[in-house]
Order: sequence, then C-alpha cells, then structure tokens
Amino acid sequence: MAESENKKRVIVIVLDSVGVGEMPDAAQYGDKGSDTLGHLVDKFGGLDLPNLEKLGLSKIKNLHPGKEPMPAEGAYGKMTEISASKDTTAGHWEIMGSPARRPFPTYPDGFPKDLLETFKKAAGVNGILGNKASSGTVILEELGEEHVKTGFPIVYTSADSVFQIAAHEKYFGLDRLYRVCEKAREILTGPHAVARVIARPFTGEPGSFERTTNRKDYAIQPVSTTLLDLASASGINVVGVGKIGDIFAHRGISEEQHTGLNATGIKQTIADIKRAPAKKELLFVNLVDFDSLFGHRRNSQGYYDALKEFDAALPEIRKSMLK
Repeated sequence: MAESENKKRVIVIVLDSVGVGEMPDAAQYGDKGSDTLGHLVDKFGGLDLPNLEKLGLSKIKNLHPGKEPMPAEGAYGKMTEISASKDTTAGHWEIMGSPARRPFPTYPDGFPKDLLETFKKAAGVNGILGNKASSGTVILEELGEEHVKTGFPIVYTSADSVFQIAAHEKYFGLDRLYRVCEKAREILTGPHAVARVIARPFTGEPGSFERTTNRKDYAIQPVSTTLLDLASASGINVVGVGKIGDIFAHRGISEEQHTGLNATGIKQTIADIKRAPAKKELLFVNLVDFDSLFGHRRNSQGYYDALKEFDAALPEIRKSMLK
C-alpha cells in the first residue's frame, strides 16, 4: 500500500450495524430473525452495490436473489462474535482482540433511584427527566420542551448498555453537558459499569428539536490489552476516525479524527490514505450513520442510500491505497 516496507498501512473500516444474519444467541437479546442486509434485499428486491459485490459481499449474502453472485476480487467471510454482549463497545473491542466476557448491565426499566440521586449530586443538577428506555428522537419530542423550561437533563437508555444524557446546546450548554457526562462516567462503576455514557446534545425550539453532530461517547476502559495498545507500544501510528477514540476510552490511539456524518468520515479516510505515512500505520474507521440515523429509526431507504454512498466511494478508496 505504500512505497516502502517501513511505511505500510492497515485500514479497517466498520460499517456500523451492517449485519448479515442473526447470531446463535440472538434470542437472548430479543433479536431473533435479525438480518439487516437480508431484510434490505427483501425490501428492495435486490441491492445495487457493485463495488462491495466485487469485493465478495454477494458471496456472504446474495444481493440479487435468483442470480449467481459475481466472482469476488477480495477475500470475504463472516465471523461469530464471542463477547457476552452485542453493542458497539463489545464489537469494536473484539475486532481489536479484547472480547467482553461478561455482559454489560442494561436497564430496560430505567436506572435505580439511588443511582440517579448519586448522579444528580455529582452533576450538580436538581432533577432529571426521562429515566427510561427510549428512542432519542422520540424522547426529545416528549421531554425537550420541559427540559428547556426546567433545565433538568434528560436521562435515558436503550437496549444497549448506555447511560444517555440529552441537553440543549443553548439553554443547558454543550460544555456543561460534557462535564455532566464526565461525572456520570466517574460514578458508573462496579455493578453499574455501563459500556458507554453518551452526550446527546440538541438544538432548536419546541416542535423542531434536532440532535447535533456534537455527540460524545465516554466508554469504559477495555477489559484487556487491545491491538491498538500493542500497535502504539510498537511505534505504529494508530489513527482513529469517527467515534473510535471514544469507544476505546482514548487508549492506544495516536491521533483522533472526529467526524460527523458518513460523508465526512469517508472524505477524511480518503485524505488519510492519500497522505504518505511517516511510518507504519493502523487506520481504524467507524461510519456510524447506518446505525444512528437509519437503523434505530427503521429507515430502510436511508439505510440503502447510505450503503450506496459508501459503495460509490470504494473505487477512490481502493485507488488511493495503490498509490
């Protein structure tokens, strides 16, 4: 990929939530029958992703039912996760050699009252709103106006091990939200060591609240040494694009490049590849729109469009790798 043996680069790109079928333990998580790519194929009668297909995607999940997959130019395969969890944190840790052997705690019925009292005291707030599992967009519609009136942060969770805090950038303050999340991360330990505390800032007025790209994740430390740790210790430059730095609690990473939408992440990735590395490098990229903008919202068309956007960028990514 580069001019000399000492300047080789490994590139890992994660299309967040793009799955090719259920795991054997899917029923334990309420996910029996899950098959993101397969359901999209069913929905649209096939998927036009020629560049991913060239690499071998159709050999894993046939994108055109009834037709033979085209010959693959790349190596392909699918893997079974061994972590005792199914969320972003566990998946990325395992990719880098540190599986989570114990499940992270989840809170389908909300967080315990004593935990929230500790949080309020640590965060310096007089109250909280929410305390339930909810979609981020739905809870803003439900509680956004009350949040603006009271100044109380909105605390909620999901099916994953997350403690999410939503607050208005103007009326609550972005920096203040980050400080509150840092306090939450400090107290969420032991039996309440959730995988991630997530800052969910939003803007707008009642009826038109919108989440911004200033989201920030505060992950628990990886449970063991990761490939990122080993690479950094060996003098390899480790670059995290997107939310990689947050997922690994900023450990083992030489350079963090925070990006918002997939388009920005793809553009940054291409720029990184075109830049001649000064030494050996590991470029680790997360493209999150599939999950955050479309998967959680069951937006099939948006999901397919995001796949086509990445597919269209693949030729330039591959061309840049060969320079």
